[in-house]
Amino acid sequence: MEFITLANGVKMPQLGLGVYKMTDPKQTLQAIDEALKDGYRAIDTASFYNNEQQVGEAVRASGIAREDLFITTKVWNDDQGYDSTLRAFEVSLKKLNMDYLDLYLTHWPIEDKFVDTYRAIERLYEQKLIRVPGVSNHHQKHLATLEREANVMPMVNQIEMHPYLQQNELRAYCAERNIAITAWSPLGRGVVLDDEVLAEIAKRYGKTPAQIILRWHVQQNVIVIPKSVTPSRIKSNITIFDFELCDEDMRLLSNLNQNKRFGVNPELPDFAKHFK
Repeated sequence: MEFITLANGVKMPQLGLGVYKMTDPKQTLQAIDEALKDGYRAIDTASFYNNEQQVGEAVRASGIAREDLFITTKVWNDDQGYDSTLRAFEVSLKKLNMDYLDLYLTHWPIEDKFVDTYRAIERLYEQKLIRVPGVSNHHQKHLATLEREANVMPMVNQIEMHPYLQQNELRAYCAERNIAITAWSPLGRGVVLDDEVLAEIAKRYGKTPAQIILRWHVQQNVIVIPKSVTPSRIKSNITIFDFELCDEDMRLLSNLNQNKRFGVNPELPDFAKHFK
């Protein structure tokens, strides 16, 4: 496993298990158990996913020391605001049955609330209840606002990113501010896996298209959290640290960018309505 050193010196595993849409408790427990056995040490959940309790149960059942794991969760849109974020954090911590979290994120930049939400996250950081303060789905305008208003800049920004949506300007903006990028939907919801260019590259390396994409992310210092409940895919997704893509193949993958989103665009003024 490789790590990204964040702005405050905390080391974050570069690959973790995403648990979005894992709604069946038994299946969720089995997927996390498999991942931890295969060497995963980071789990990415959110209050919105309704599986924080299963994450906590799986972690305790694993026997792995808490300090050897990196657990992320997020405050949902309906709970944003200063006081309500602090309350939401307490609920998440109780469901996870943990004393602290490694990373706590604002899930989406809700207008007129995301600044107060992040101020609450800053407070949790000051109180050492979280090791790293961060955000998710924040674009340049949101980060610029936080830069004016916050005392400590977010150290992680989790965004939709895959070969069809490479977010180059946003990534450059974050790099200048030492904000690490985590890619959600790093495989483009499976659509990218059928790309002919990707298939040719995978054939040359004797790897799966998914492994090629994840390796492409990792070589750009991007953190990835692929989601899967299938044991063979969970194992395959972490088997990406035994090879390296050459410069030409990195370039070929970078040329696949279409600025194509599969998720919601937080730039839209009414983006939050998509969650109602």
